[in-house]
Amino acid sequence: MQARPHLNILGTRGIPAAHGGFETFAERLALYLTSRGVSVTVYCQSDDPADLEGREDHWHSIHRVHFCPGRGGVAGTMQFDLACVRHVLGQPGSDLVLGYNTAIFNVLQRLNGRQVFMNMDGIEWKRKKWSKPAKLWLFLNEVIGSNLASTPIADHPEITRHVEKRCRNKAIMIPYGSDIIGAASDQPVRDLGLLPGRYFVSIARIEPENSILEIVQAHRAANTDTDLAVLGRLDSTNAYHRTVRTAGGNRTLYPGAIYDEEAVRSLRFHARGYMHGHQVGGTNPSLVEALGAGNAVIAHDNPFNRWTAGEDQRFFTDRESCSRHIRAFASNDLIHFTARMGARERHARDFRWAKVLASYERLFFGRQAQAAQIAAE
Repeated sequence: MQARPHLNILGTRGIPAAHGGFETFAERLALYLTSRGVSVTVYCQSDDPADLEGREDHWHSIHRVHFCPGRGGVAGTMQFDLACVRHVLGQPGSDLVLGYNTAIFNVLQRLNGRQVFMNMDGIEWKRKKWSKPAKLWLFLNEVIGSNLASTPIADHPEITRHVEKRCRNKAIMIPYGSDIIGAASDQPVRDLGLLPGRYFVSIARIEPENSILEIVQAHRAANTDTDLAVLGRLDSTNAYHRTVRTAGGNRTLYPGAIYDEEAVRSLRFHARGYMHGHQVGGTNPSLVEALGAGNAVIAHDNPFNRWTAGEDQRFFTDRESCSRHIRAFASNDLIHFTARMGARERHARDFRWAKVLASYERLFFGRQAQAAQIAAE
């Protein structure tokens, strides 16, 4: 009897998802593949010192391996990644590595003859927040990862072009996915003192390259009868965070980072518009989720956001253009409706989970996974 196809997923904090886009993707992919007759192992970062040597369990038929790094911060992440790579060398199947930040460790997999798929994420080394040594480390690992991977995976056409400039392999483009949000309770919105349909929302890390300050200033300058909710953790010791907070007017709310899934769905679905200031990256998960909610989008004008959001949305280059788009969405129902319908159409075209996950399955296993599913039935 033919063995079931197997996939190992490395590079995230683990499942169930509680942190970010890669964790959500790992969870959705693992659940999808197990339903299709594929066995899956997901590596998870633990906070329990008892897991220093690794602990194994199962969650929804998914094999999980937990490692607790002996230290915190970046050094701990590197220690965790290396432990995962060492362990996976004894596992069957192929490996999917999400992100290239420690790609130098993945050389061990290739030296052992393993098939390694690597999602190249965004252009991490270009982010302003990193020091020069960190940028050099990330740049070198991007080059290493794109060349050692059996198949590099890009989530955006611009990332595909970027990766292929520096690697010998052809990259495969598969975007990120998200759920359709067709309805949501408005109670979480009202609990914050907001009126459904009369506020804009930003959901992002509060940092300069996400244009949060420009968005806050633009909304205040637009002087509309709408509110702005800025979701994200604010630290009073951070100078940029203090500037962002003081720049808001009396119609700007800072509810902090909200992780409750139903509350976030509500805030997306009932917003007048979604503000997306990301200046670098690929198919950003937060923007894709906004499209799935049918949000009218005002995004920073760059090739990443233009391809993802589509031609029906509005794009800004500075505070003045951002203010102009806020006023248009706030006051013109036809412009606003056109953008909302465009978001739904754009999401349906490329970003539904069913299409995204099926594309990954074909890449990993092709007919092998289909045969395994038939045998399982």
